[in-house]
Amino acid sequence: MKADAARRRRLAAWLALVIGLGLAAGLATGSAGFSPGAFWADLQGGDAALLLGQIRAPRTLGAALVGALLGLAGAISQGLFRNPLADPYLLGSASGAALGVVLVLAAASLGGHSLGLATAMWIERVGLVSAAFAGALAGVLLTLMLARGAVQTLRLLLAGVVVGVVLGAVSDLITVASPDALRGKQAFMLGSTSFLGWDALALLAAGLAPLLWLAWRHARALDALTLGEDSAASLGLDLGAVRLRLVLMLSLGTALAVSQAGLVAFVGLVAPHLVRRNAPGAHGWLLLGSAAMGAALLLVADVISRALIAPEELPVGVVTAVLGGVYLFRLLRQRTAP
Repeated sequence: MKADAARRRRLAAWLALVIGLGLAAGLATGSAGFSPGAFWADLQGGDAALLLGQIRAPRTLGAALVGALLGLAGAISQGLFRNPLADPYLLGSASGAALGVVLVLAAASLGGHSLGLATAMWIERVGLVSAAFAGALAGVLLTLMLARGAVQTLRLLLAGVVVGVVLGAVSDLITVASPDALRGKQAFMLGSTSFLGWDALALLAAGLAPLLWLAWRHARALDALTLGEDSAASLGLDLGAVRLRLVLMLSLGTALAVSQAGLVAFVGLVAPHLVRRNAPGAHGWLLLGSAAMGAALLLVADVISRALIAPEELPVGVVTAVLGGVYLFRLLRQRTAP
């Protein structure tokens, strides 16, 4: 027990260090790539308030918050389904968000040609962020309706797969009819932190704080679920109600992150893995550690995406997919080695 507690303290210290360095590196990364010298020059220049205060600072802090939301949602998902391969997009939120974005893009394209100025302005006011958020929640709602609630996790899982396939097919059909929407959908699917501003930062922080508190309050329920349904029920848990609350927390966190940064791959899947592998513990620790790990991972990926081919940028979702895929491949090789 003491050894596990020491490992958790060490991991917490390392995560704090990586997050701090990631925040500093994000501020020091611009059109010239990672350049501390240029960063100090920017601080002394007349455009420091605009460049750092309005572009780099909200983007860097926003990347940390998005990563934290995905890491937290991933830990909830894996605890809920008792499956280390579960991720935040499992219940149809990803396909629902993509469909919402495609619908708005296709409607905007149509509005520009035939619906008139008033309709086009209304569509613009709705915005991609609102469409992605609403679409993600709608996808999860469809999953819950198809599964008839959250009583049976297997039915919920299968319903999520079905909803994801159907909504993905509908999204593809719309892009065939409206090719202009395809480019926007591709950008959304690859993920990006380049549009994060202070307004987005406020929304992310306002969502993360209560979700962390609610998840921590449900940590013991997640611990009980790991013992099996019969054992959890014998401890007095209302399995249907607990699972429904967990699904709602998972859905809100995922929808908020996706609406602001698109579909950032692998962070929600890998972050809980890294925490369990390096410092295992009960879900009270795992949830908080996964949020911090997700923030650290996305900060590092964001700096790489901006610095690797500067002044151009890579989609941050591509970077996280490569890093996550390499980690999971290495983990698989270690487990299958004789």
